[in-house]
Amino acid sequence: MTQGAENPTWKIDADTISQTFLISARNAPDALYCKTASIQLSYSDAAGAIQALAYELHPNIQGRPVAIILPNSAAFLIAYFAVLFAGGKPALINHGHPQSTVEELLAGLEVAMTISDRTFEGIPNRLLSDRVIEELRKPVCFKTFLDPGTDSDIAAILFSGGTTGLPKQVPHTNASIVATMERGDWGWQTKDHDVWLPVAPFTHIYGYLMGLANPLVRAGALILPERFQPDLIVDMLVDEKVTIFGGGPPAIYQAVMASEKFETAKFPNLRICPGGGAPFPLDVHRRWHATTGLKIYEGYGMTEIAPITINTEHDGVKLGSAGKAVPDTAVEIVDLETGTVVLGTGQAGEIRVNGPHMMMGYTGNSEETTQTLKHGYIYTGDIGTIDDEGFLTITDRKKNVIFVSGFNVFPREIEELLLNHPAISSSCVVAQPHLRSGEVPVAFVTLRSATDTDEIISFCRESLIAYKMPAQVIVLDSMPLTPAGKVDRIKLQNSLKETA
Repeated sequence: MTQGAENPTWKIDADTISQTFLISARNAPDALYCKTASIQLSYSDAAGAIQALAYELHPNIQGRPVAIILPNSAAFLIAYFAVLFAGGKPALINHGHPQSTVEELLAGLEVAMTISDRTFEGIPNRLLSDRVIEELRKPVCFKTFLDPGTDSDIAAILFSGGTTGLPKQVPHTNASIVATMERGDWGWQTKDHDVWLPVAPFTHIYGYLMGLANPLVRAGALILPERFQPDLIVDMLVDEKVTIFGGGPPAIYQAVMASEKFETAKFPNLRICPGGGAPFPLDVHRRWHATTGLKIYEGYGMTEIAPITINTEHDGVKLGSAGKAVPDTAVEIVDLETGTVVLGTGQAGEIRVNGPHMMMGYTGNSEETTQTLKHGYIYTGDIGTIDDEGFLTITDRKKNVIFVSGFNVFPREIEELLLNHPAISSSCVVAQPHLRSGEVPVAFVTLRSATDTDEIISFCRESLIAYKMPAQVIVLDSMPLTPAGKVDRIKLQNSLKETA
């Protein structure tokens, strides 16, 4: 299916994301841009800080990657746009990754420098945090702003899960990012000076759209919590008069609804609640609507291309589906054997997509690029159906990927780590259904020498980011095998029950 675009208002009058920022800063200099626990910046304030940092960076980073390793913060926003205006390529690395993973990613990028709240041996670093933004707060001069770049320049290097464990580099040009912003705005139909509260990391495609990109379209304000704490989120939704809640996966909405403050809170300003990253249980939809009176607009996307489909008020909502295709985007279901036969209504197969907002390919990884980009389409690895109204429903995943709160977790990475433990002789990691996270990884192991599961968990924690951590480790005398002699993953998975 390919979605048409009858309403032209979703088009953005800019070629780059930097230009979009400049337009908002010029048109609404006194409007609130971002607010954190320690700092508040207008668009003019932010533009001045970005200009100062860009001039500082400009001589050393032109045309080269710059790694931004910061939590969601005003500092992250300033760093991102300063790198773009200075002619660099922002590489957005999750602040929560273990040090070893960050160092591997940095090595693969060959960065000019890092911008972070910590240093990395052998790499130039610009220390930055919200506390030191004040040092950059200078009057802006729009006449002397550096060049915002062209549509073919790299706007962001994001990272997607890789089958070997190390995330793959996913570069997006300004052209693809602007196209992404346009399709997001088509789905969510934002208004001038909307107040946004994003909770997903800016390094994740969903957090990027909710924090770095789409609030700029109509000079929106960003309210940034220092951490995700449900009571705090409820308070901020009310006190800051938030209009768009960038909640994301079901786990976030479930956690907010679990807050004691939620049931009695009133949200008169809240208008748009996007969701994605995992299929939403119908109960989440019902409970959220019962308290807020609002729908969760569930959508579907991936780092390589997002959004793909969205439920929208103007184009239709169907609970349990991921919505309809966004404008000028082809979404097809193809057979699993050849990947070329387009299937009919209601038939299950692999989802493939293309559109002007798709990635360029994985940097330095031709093998994975060839597997994912075929026949002009991105092959998602997800299995789904399209009904006679054009709504996409995701039914399964082609690969053994574990989907944790919107993040892809590859079992092989955890399995190989476990095999580095001196007491473990074999390992297999499978998905366990989870009410809040969608799925969580569970590790089955056999032992060659005595150890306990707490020690194994501690061993994993040294190398894995939180969402990749096994929810539990189960010790077996031996692994069940298929007739072909492979570990019987299905049998192991079937032995697990859904957890809360």
